[in-house]
Amino acid sequence: MPTTLVPVSKNATKFISTPKKMLINGEWVEADSGERKETRNPATGEVITTFREGGVEDIDRAVAAARKAFEEGPWPKMKPNERAKLLLDLADLMEENGEELSHLETLDNGGPIGVTAAFVDLSVNNLRYFAGWATKVTGETIPVSNPGNVFNYTRREPLGVIGGITAWNGPLYMAILKLSAPLATGNTVVLNPASNTPLTTLRLGELIQEAGFPDGVVNIVTGSGSKAGARLSEHPDVDKISFTGSTAVGKQIIQASAGNVKKTSLELGGKSAHIIFADANYEQALENAANAVFFNSGQACIAGSRLFVENKIYDQFMSDLADYAEKNFTIGNGFDQSAMMGPLISAKQKDQVLAYIDIGQKEGGEVLFGGDATGSEFANGHFVKPTVLANITNEMTIAREEIFGPVVSGMPFTDIDEVIKLANQSIYGLGGGISTTNLSKAHRVAHGLRTGNIWINTYNLLDPATPYGGYKQSGLGRENGKAAIDMFTEEKSIWVNLD
Repeated sequence: MPTTLVPVSKNATKFISTPKKMLINGEWVEADSGERKETRNPATGEVITTFREGGVEDIDRAVAAARKAFEEGPWPKMKPNERAKLLLDLADLMEENGEELSHLETLDNGGPIGVTAAFVDLSVNNLRYFAGWATKVTGETIPVSNPGNVFNYTRREPLGVIGGITAWNGPLYMAILKLSAPLATGNTVVLNPASNTPLTTLRLGELIQEAGFPDGVVNIVTGSGSKAGARLSEHPDVDKISFTGSTAVGKQIIQASAGNVKKTSLELGGKSAHIIFADANYEQALENAANAVFFNSGQACIAGSRLFVENKIYDQFMSDLADYAEKNFTIGNGFDQSAMMGPLISAKQKDQVLAYIDIGQKEGGEVLFGGDATGSEFANGHFVKPTVLANITNEMTIAREEIFGPVVSGMPFTDIDEVIKLANQSIYGLGGGISTTNLSKAHRVAHGLRTGNIWINTYNLLDPATPYGGYKQSGLGRENGKAAIDMFTEEKSIWVNLD
């Protein structure tokens, strides 16, 4: 193993020294079933700690607590500036405990500590942004044309109880996305974190209590999606589900939500097209193409995994990309300061990624670099080398299905119209990248792509003020920005007869 490992912080070590409970109505409680589940370090395979396996009864208790907190007690009586202060206090606590949160995430998720620290910063900024919104949720006065002396105005009101279900590839940041806008607008929340990465969400629960949120406003039920998540999705007293995860599970949530016609916002899968034109800044495009797909070990819905390169530079660019991946994306334990890429989340995910690479080769693809797991020094971890595949066509399996690993498929194109058509030949529409020095070309392609997020001469940038979401089977609704305020409030129209 590498010899430059940063020691796990004392606070993180203390946190994992005891089995974790669930947060319901302001108390840390056992699961109704009494069952526990292990969470393991994906870099070493070692057990980190155990947590409670929540189920139907636990979700029912949490929803009842959230409903009571929404309708009674201090939360509905709080003024907007008081809610804002709570969010700001929580952001300060997260910042103060940033190293601990980063280390817990690296233990649980495997990401390099530089990446997990960046997610902590992004989460803190998100809370502070939405704290500002708490005092700015307004309605309108509308000049109506009805006869008589009438007055019409609107107001935005919270939805009620929000069910937040998160994925394992960025657990802390996703938990914050399920909390910040809903809490700023006066909702209450029941969180169900991914069952293989619960630690940072549970530590967040402690900080929420320390910040002084009233009991029941935020509840955290750990447990599998098939039990806890499914019950939350179908629960008749939940007003909305906010979910991040696979498209397949997103479809199940839509079906489950039909019982009480609950609202849903879904951030689902992706197969993003990254387009490199011959006139691009070559070195910048090379760096962006690599970062777009190898960031977070490729475990990102927005990963630029379909790489379209203009014919004139295709062969050279793909060869250089393979060299760039080999030289720059050192893999290793997330606590190794030299590591640029950590492990995949599980043995199952590793096997799935390797299976896709094998399918790609059988269908005619050529591995220019990577294509296999790492050597014996990482035998107990779930590592796969950054992989560059050439000679791919848009009809191949690896160009159509989401791999969720460090695998990029390179395809040549001839002109703008062709590449727009190829890029849009996907059931997904979450991300996309364009590299060119021609501003007119960049905007023409950006407007032509059927996707929710596009980066020009960069990739992976996020900001709490910018709406984030997808087209087609990449999801419903938007997170962040004013769009999130609209997603977590109802608009009420009020008529007044002034005569």
